[in-house]
Amino acid sequence: MIQLFHVFKNFGSNVALRDVDLRIREGEFVFVTGPSGAGKTTLLRLMFGAERPASGHILINGINLNRISRTKLDLLRRKIGFVFQDFKLLPRKTVFENVALALEVTGERRSFIRKKTHQALRLVGLAEKQTAYPLQISGGEQQRVAIARAIVKDPLVLLADEPTGNLDPDLTKDIMVLFRSVYMKGTTVVVATHSRDLLEDTEQRTILLNRGRITG
Repeated sequence: MIQLFHVFKNFGSNVALRDVDLRIREGEFVFVTGPSGAGKTTLLRLMFGAERPASGHILINGINLNRISRTKLDLLRRKIGFVFQDFKLLPRKTVFENVALALEVTGERRSFIRKKTHQALRLVGLAEKQTAYPLQISGGEQQRVAIARAIVKDPLVLLADEPTGNLDPDLTKDIMVLFRSVYMKGTTVVVATHSRDLLEDTEQRTILLNRGRITG
């Protein structure tokens, strides 16, 4: 599903990733961990196609991101959900509108958008908050809206960058339950985190990054 071959990425003189080789199987749930600045966010952004590697190759579902056009990359990214630490919700749009936007940009029918958006909001437990605006709901609820937006298009891959970094322990557990429910439906899930508590009792594979290298 996700393959990286000898990937390097730098920002000016700062080397973010060094000779990364990685394979994540279809339907696998993987944690990527390491200290701040280890390269976790850069790794996920490369998988999403938001960044290009300085060298090396990245394949998503057999497609080499280095060798496809911008148009085809945009089409591929529609099959990848991304959950950001800072939510990135549009404050002047309602909860429903924020989630529906992920389908509107693909030109789906309005009836289909309504159906899928309602389904996603029910899954994350926010059906009753659909008319609220982001600033009218809690941080944990905002993160659930972000997850609903990422899964509404039934992605092949769900990437999450420090999705519980701003949440308390109880809310963190709720968010992880949501990710596991998505994973149980067959979606490949990759979660970047530096939280030791999150990794303490997990049975999922954990990839350790340190100074841009995979060390475990």
